[in-house]
Amino acid sequence: MPVLHALANPARFLKIARALTPVLVIAGTLLVAFGTYAGLTLTPPDYLQGETVRILYIHVPAAWLGTGGWSGLAIASITFLVWRHPLANLAARAIALPGAVFAAICLASGSIWGRPTWGTWWQWDGRLTSMLLLFFVYCGYMALARADADRGGDGRLPALFGIAGSVLLPIIRYSVVWWNTLHQGPSIGLTKSSIDSSILWPLPIMLLGFTCLFAAIVLMRMRTLLALAKAEARMRRMART
Repeated sequence: MPVLHALANPARFLKIARALTPVLVIAGTLLVAFGTYAGLTLTPPDYLQGETVRILYIHVPAAWLGTGGWSGLAIASITFLVWRHPLANLAARAIALPGAVFAAICLASGSIWGRPTWGTWWQWDGRLTSMLLLFFVYCGYMALARADADRGGDGRLPALFGIAGSVLLPIIRYSVVWWNTLHQGPSIGLTKSSIDSSILWPLPIMLLGFTCLFAAIVLMRMRTLLALAKAEARMRRMART
């Protein structure tokens, strides 16, 4: 908790964010560049899927950040409701847009992957449908947060929505286990994987690289939201004089 209270100070947060953002951007860019090069040139094609297996280097990180982004949004919402940290609400709002973008990339890359693999662009199975719902929930959160800010709300309604939306996360995670779906079952675990290591090894690099870029985007958006809040407060003070 002392760490959270320290970061809740906007001036201290901005000092840390300014220094950390370029580090994350550079690290993420280098990792993604090398991971892309490795995935396209240093790994063999899959014996069944051929060259299309290389889509996993985009699809898996996008799925990870689409669902992980909502996890971060929900945690920020809980922090805001329980401890009323002033930056927690901004963090949730900052996460929403990049989370929605990565959810959309996950859906698009999955459709591109599915066309040669399944013979169809789309299938209304558990994994695909629940991920599509998460994208719509992201859009709903952004609309609600914008409306709440425009009417001068205290942020509690979007925070409650952020927590309620997290019910989709276990559905997405276990949909391929609970239902007989076209989407393949879990193929990557903590101790073993059904994907050969000669294909799999660039994936952690891409995951880390995209995570760094995601974090950098969130920090930049938080800094922007703080700047807008300060500008609005200054304009209100000037209007009173």
